[in-house]
Amino acid sequence: MTQQTHQPKIISYEGSSYKTDFWEGQGREFEDMTERRALQRLLPPSGGTIIEIGAGFGRLADMYSHYEQVILLDYSLSLLSEAKKVFGGNPKYKFIAANVYNLPFADNLADVVVMIRVAHHLESVKLALAEIQRVLQGGQTFILEFANKRNAKAIARYLLKKQAWSPFEKAPYEFVPLNYDFHPKWMKQTIRGAGFRTEEELAISNFRLSAIKRRVSPQTLAKIDNAIAGPGAALKLSPSVITKNIAIKQRSPSEGFFQCPKCGARELQHTEATIICPNCSSQWPIIDGIYDFRHPRPKES
Repeated sequence: MTQQTHQPKIISYEGSSYKTDFWEGQGREFEDMTERRALQRLLPPSGGTIIEIGAGFGRLADMYSHYEQVILLDYSLSLLSEAKKVFGGNPKYKFIAANVYNLPFADNLADVVVMIRVAHHLESVKLALAEIQRVLQGGQTFILEFANKRNAKAIARYLLKKQAWSPFEKAPYEFVPLNYDFHPKWMKQTIRGAGFRTEEELAISNFRLSAIKRRVSPQTLAKIDNAIAGPGAALKLSPSVITKNIAIKQRSPSEGFFQCPKCGARELQHTEATIICPNCSSQWPIIDGIYDFRHPRPKES
């Protein structure tokens, strides 16, 4: 692994009540259902190891139960603790607190990588996709969702002169710090440049409007949204786009599981409470069954 001299900024949900503030009881049943339907369409029916990057409190984790090993990764230890309360009793689930720009996994570990509602927080999509491509086996699946800059609402507001920024410009738009919308063509070029071939696209969350959601059940909206997601991908006017991408590198088996996110060494030492890197002396704690690769502890004297 090549270490970057400049690390992009990270947005952290540590200590937040994201589950209750954004999802539970907040009128987002439609968004949850339509994302689940899209994942169901795009996920391979079975496989060995699946990694969800930005898994948070485990909202989508039940969808991976048919895989042999499920890795839920997030930068927030507190959100992963919530996920562990639900899925920790199943030995196939592992919980990893880590940075997407320095994933603590050996090359070619995963059969599938999923990243939903994460790209809009990435200061460097290019660096994140390079790490994902590294840990994904050749010929295998990467499912990526991103916020669509060129959606119908943004186009209408721009044409009516109700917003200054243009949805037609290809560069990502940062509407608040570390929150980005992406032009579909820019994202497709970036995905291809990272070593992936886009196999399928779905335009989802077409009815993400309160006026509609108040009048129609989320089940009905999600069913309609799923029906038009494929044809709608030709225009990509939805607020969200989800893509199925294939790593085009030559397939090779993984050697090991973890690697040190600081120096890239793979011969790590395990204790009950710590993973130690003999190469750079970094010590990574294990906190209540969650592997914490965010900040190494100093070497004990």
